[in-house]
Amino acid sequence: MGELHRLVLLHGKEKAREMVPAKQRTLVDIAAEVLCDDAQRLGITYSGFCLTGFPHKKLDDDEVWEKRGHNVTLLVEPGRLLMGPGPATLLGVPYGARARMILIYLQTQAVRTGSREVRLGGSMRDWMGRMGMSVGGESVRALRDQARRISACSIKFFWTTADAQGRAQDGFERGAIVRSGLFFREAEANGQASLFDDVVTLDETFYKALRDHPVPLLESAIRRLKDRSMALDIYIWLAYRLHALDRVTPVGWTSLHAQFGGGFKHVRQFRPQFLDALSAATAAYPEANISLSETGLVLAPSSPPIRKIA
Repeated sequence: MGELHRLVLLHGKEKAREMVPAKQRTLVDIAAEVLCDDAQRLGITYSGFCLTGFPHKKLDDDEVWEKRGHNVTLLVEPGRLLMGPGPATLLGVPYGARARMILIYLQTQAVRTGSREVRLGGSMRDWMGRMGMSVGGESVRALRDQARRISACSIKFFWTTADAQGRAQDGFERGAIVRSGLFFREAEANGQASLFDDVVTLDETFYKALRDHPVPLLESAIRRLKDRSMALDIYIWLAYRLHALDRVTPVGWTSLHAQFGGGFKHVRQFRPQFLDALSAATAAYPEANISLSETGLVLAPSSPPIRKIA
């Protein structure tokens, strides 16, 4: 991937696209946008989501999601939402790229404003526009579905740490992500003014964890990966791990499959999908110093993906 970034820097985007195979031209587009990003707009996520994540595809509505990462396990339980007369509706857990994008926005705004109350309104519309996300038709229905799932679900992060004697200890933070709000409305006939009117209040426990352990992301990278849930997860993971390393660290295929391979029964099924997503994630992270080995990945200390914090 370093060679691809070099081509973009030496020859520019259009010439670089002509110099690579057709299947790599999308990667050139990703790399070019990130390399040319002087604005360096900041995104934020909680460190727990750098090591775990929501499923990539829809689960059964009553299915509980468990995802294990390095020293942490995420447990997501589907919630119910009262949406009219009659019994509450079981919604299922959040999934896919749109759920991740909604979460990144909420976390970024909460940290930026120093408040767990996040106003949607024009701010979210502007952000979605910058992300290249449509706010009409099927896209709105999909966003509303993921928003309801996020609003209703409950989460637990189980962290494994060591005490002074080196003995393993388990601790967890539990609660919801959103305490109230996050209801996307249907667009009005004469426009979409009422689509994002809510004030979302993040759960106090989740907000405290986010405030104490924020991880900076590059908005232009997020924009380019907005439709790729696995690539988003890999980018966020690399953003968290690489700059904190003090030595070369191998990560085996078994561990990679456990963290990113939800929906893939075997490593051999997971590996080609992971490598494709990894190519996109590293195109969006030029500073990433990683290499492939027969047994998995080799991570090396790297600069963070964002050059300045504003």
